[in-house]
Amino acid sequence: MPRPTVVIGLLGPVLDQAKGPRRWDGWRPTVSICQHDDLLVSRFELLYQRRYTKTAEIVAKDIAAVSPETQVNLHVCEMEHPWDFGEVYGCLHDWARTYPFKPEEEDYLIHITTGTHVAQICLFLLAESRYLPGKLLQTSPPRRNEPDAALYEVIDLDLSRYDQLAKRFAREKSEGLSFLKSGIATRNAAFNALIERIERVAINSAAPLLLTGPTGAGKSKLARRIFDLKKTRRQVAGEFIETNCATLRGDGAMSTLFGHKRGAFTGALADRQGLLRTADKGVLFLDEIGELGIDEQAMLLRALEDKRFMPVGSDKEVASDFQLIAGTNSDLSADVRAGRFREDLLARINLWTFALPALRDRPEDIEPNLDYELEQIARNTGSKVAFNKESRERFLHFAAGPDATWAGNFRDLNAAVTRMATLAAGGRISVDLVQDEIIRLRLLWSGRAGDDRLADLLDAETLAAIDLFDRLQLASVVGVCRRCSSLSEAGRQLFAASRQNKSTANDADRLRKFLARFDLNWQQIKSQY
Repeated sequence: MPRPTVVIGLLGPVLDQAKGPRRWDGWRPTVSICQHDDLLVSRFELLYQRRYTKTAEIVAKDIAAVSPETQVNLHVCEMEHPWDFGEVYGCLHDWARTYPFKPEEEDYLIHITTGTHVAQICLFLLAESRYLPGKLLQTSPPRRNEPDAALYEVIDLDLSRYDQLAKRFAREKSEGLSFLKSGIATRNAAFNALIERIERVAINSAAPLLLTGPTGAGKSKLARRIFDLKKTRRQVAGEFIETNCATLRGDGAMSTLFGHKRGAFTGALADRQGLLRTADKGVLFLDEIGELGIDEQAMLLRALEDKRFMPVGSDKEVASDFQLIAGTNSDLSADVRAGRFREDLLARINLWTFALPALRDRPEDIEPNLDYELEQIARNTGSKVAFNKESRERFLHFAAGPDATWAGNFRDLNAAVTRMATLAAGGRISVDLVQDEIIRLRLLWSGRAGDDRLADLLDAETLAAIDLFDRLQLASVVGVCRRCSSLSEAGRQLFAASRQNKSTANDADRLRKFLARFDLNWQQIKSQY
């Protein structure tokens, strides 16, 4: 036995008018629903305004005449202003919440042909949000050549049922994600999930975004791509304005951000608009926001909350409506505790926070990013550069291995590829070029990370007294020690080659004596880690 079909609809005071016997001469959408042989309506829930009670009662009787098996229930839904969106939605929403739906037993059709356009939109929204758990029903008058055949169409809002629409939305979603990743086919599952979340937030929110992560992780590039994505969706009309807060110092910081009036201070020879006003209707990216001064932070907070601020030297506020994207490689919560960053500003920009991972945490993404860098070089120079098979394998083996720290993240990768491409004879990167670059990167990272490893073990004066040669060697040894669980394990790794020629292994003792040269021991190294 088929499930009962229940129609929910609004009375159309004009289209459903019931004036004497001639009412049957025209098309009345509510009555016509029950005149289709292939649409059997078990129950009709008819909503109407009290002043149209007589019309509603006549329509109910006419439905009974054309479809005796249809039960008509009349519901007063009072709307004093049927074109007021808030009032209409509230009335229909209240009715939907109290109606005893039984979707497991009945099928529901929501008629969206009658009522004001506002009411039709509200019915759509209630169906889409499942407050009205049914499909939409659209009716239309008969064609001229078929005067007795009114038309109807059932619209299912479950888009998964529409293959073409589903494919289109899936394609657009994929394009949006690829857009944020600059077209790079990244493989790291966690990073791809992060980008998907950023894409969803970017197109649905104008609230501040906070991008965190180490230097060179791609915060600035991602901020620009977010703006470009919003621009293609026509969600912003203004420009992308970017500045690094670490470059804003002294009296010029206020002027740069908020502008100034002529004569506000010595050298202010003309009015200056400032970055916040320039970013009106667009996106403002403040990289290294933790470097802003406390006064600038207070002004920025006011601008975010009220969309208004006071330029330097002005007695009149100006307005600017922009979306803020902030970037930082520091711990802003720690800065708050240290009194360097305002807690209320952090709370305001911390609604959507996304931590970009370091390149070394995404080893599977090094290869697609390597290909991207080569494509960019070809596009910028007009010359194609490529690895041969052996050199490519050699570089990728190193790049994804434990020795590659990628301390500068994508900046280091970009620089490495640029150097090799520039030196590549005939556009081919050889194994020798790769080997030279590997040596260069190792030295770079040893120098960059070495002092950081030793800073918590030796004071600045002691460190400065050690030759760079010894300092780099000591930093490497300390790094190995911190990765090992015992002095013996560290010794075996450090002396793996020379120990093959010794009859008695004394790796731990050799390592202990090396550390003693710098007044260090195993316990100090591990306790400071």
